[in-house]
Amino acid sequence: MSEIYIGFVDTPGIFASIIRRVIRQKYIHVVMAMDPELGETYSVGRRNPAVPFFAGFVKEDKYKVFRKFPHADYMVCRVRCTREQKTYLRETLQEALRHRFRYHYAVLELPLILFQIPFQSSYHYTCSSYLAKIMQDAGIIQWKKHTSLVTPKDFYEDLEKEVLFEGPLAELIGESGAGQWIGGASYE
Repeated sequence: MSEIYIGFVDTPGIFASIIRRVIRQKYIHVVMAMDPELGETYSVGRRNPAVPFFAGFVKEDKYKVFRKFPHADYMVCRVRCTREQKTYLRETLQEALRHRFRYHYAVLELPLILFQIPFQSSYHYTCSSYLAKIMQDAGIIQWKKHTSLVTPKDFYEDLEKEVLFEGPLAELIGESGAGQWIGGASYE
């Protein structure tokens, strides 16, 4: 057996507050990591944490996120999978990273999600729809709806996971205090 890590992120901002009101959940962004410390983390999100208008496939840097959003909250969860599934996900994510400028955030498709109308748009995803698709393709989860409609709330409610950490990003990266790792995990 192996594991991947899903990070749930609550960052401030106007766009984030709109999404938060629509999905009625604190965590409005999801990322996938290959390690619990979020050292190798991928998502469809802001290419630069300071600029919300340019978004696509990115390898996230938790320190850049911290500098822009020092009060952001995170929840890190472990998801069990096979080694083959993790290898598939890592290769898929690295391939997407090589072609990252093909990928864009599905801004125009957001109303379709609100009205639960599935869409298929090449290289246009939300953070959750991209991860939902590759996790379903890997055989980790079969979603109850089309992957284009999966939101961070669905990850939170439907994904079988174990919470390892919940708290400020500052604690996760060791900027203030020892962190709140749950279940005996350590990140030092």
